[in-house]
Amino acid sequence: MQPTDKAVIFSAPSGSGKTTIVRALLETDIPMEFSISATSRDPRGAEKDGIDYHFLSVDEFKDRINRGELFEWEEVYDNQFYGTLHSELDRIWNNGKAVVFDVDVYGGVNLKKTLGDQALSIFVKPPSIAALEERLKKRNTDSIEKIKTRLAKAEEELAMSSSFDFVIVNDSLEEAIKQTKQVIEAFLK
Repeated sequence: MQPTDKAVIFSAPSGSGKTTIVRALLETDIPMEFSISATSRDPRGAEKDGIDYHFLSVDEFKDRINRGELFEWEEVYDNQFYGTLHSELDRIWNNGKAVVFDVDVYGGVNLKKTLGDQALSIFVKPPSIAALEERLKKRNTDSIEKIKTRLAKAEEELAMSSSFDFVIVNDSLEEAIKQTKQVIEAFLK
């Protein structure tokens, strides 16, 4: 198998450091490219459409589901959808690279079921719920109420870590990146 028909799936509770790890790995020589997810949520901070996410309205997202344009999707929170457009997979595989997914835990489990041995699924785990709460507060992008919602969801998501091929505890970012890079390189060989 070449990287052109493989995928690496990253999932984690919000605030675990998954996106930071993914961005660091994309700067290496590993032949992989980020799949830009579609979402119906509003942009956070400096996020840009077509770079961080494909931002769609709830109605646009539902229309694309009905037209079969999504490879996978989830309603993560009420009327807040996330998913992967078929066009993203085609774009990356046509560039000769493995697809990198940065998705919620349910999306990660579903992608692994769909892609099977074609995919490596990685769960990024915070060292503790207290550390996760601190990271979410430092991010300064969500209200206290939203942080409480994310923490409640994190408890549920952490219980699903055994559904993934590899679990990395992000206690030391440098070590987490190093370990994850080794696992991906072995998978793509």
